[in-house]
Amino acid sequence: MKIEILGPGCPRCQALEANAKEAVKELGLEAEVEKVTEMGKIMAYGVMSTPGIVVDGKVKGSGKLFSVEEIKEMLKG
Repeated sequence: MKIEILGPGCPRCQALEANAKEAVKELGLEAEVEKVTEMGKIMAYGVMSTPGIVVDGKVKGSGKLFSVEEIKEMLKG
C-alpha cells in the first residue's frame, strides 16, 4: 500500500503525515507513507486545497486535517 500526503509542508500537512503513519501502525498494515510537495504532482491529482491524502493512486480526501480514526476508515475501505 502506498499513501501519499499532498501539501507544501505546512503544519497541517505535517500533522496529516503523522496521523497517517499512526493509522498505519494502529491497523498493523505495511504501507509506504510519502510526502508530495511538488505543486505539479498535487495538481495532477486534481487537489486544489491541501493537505490531501492519496491511497494507492486514489484521492481519499483533501482540504482538511483528517484524524487518525478518519484515515483508518479510508485505509479499511
